Amino acid sequence: VQLQASGGGLAQAGGSLRLSCAASGRTFSSYAMGWFRQAPGKEREFVAAISWSGGSTYYADSVKGRFTISRDNAKNMVYLQMNSLKPEDTAVYYCAARAFVAGTHAHEYDYWGQGTLVTVSS
Repeated sequence: VQLQASGGGLAQAGGSLRLSCAASGRTFSSYAMGWFRQAPGKEREFVAAISWSGGSTYYADSVKGRFTISRDNAKNMVYLQMNSLKPEDTAVYYCAARAFVAGTHAHEYDYWGQGTLVTVSS
């Protein structure tokens, strides 16, 4: 699976951005997908994950109620809608894939996109 993240940019605090992750491969629907982020000088952290069917979603406490992960298996796409953005959301965001079961730890994922930078100004 090859992943390509996009949609990052500059937003003001309180604003919104939607990240997209395009996946290649005919077996996309058998992969759980996750979003992670890494701020300068910090470790990569879990943001959100979605099961292969889209029936289950998982969120870090820091983004719960503000971010929404979704997927469209027909289009091989996964999305992260980010609302009520805060300066502490500033990071490079990565999408990742692992077979079947969603995880909340980076080491559980087998495939990674290149990352897209999100900058939130106060």
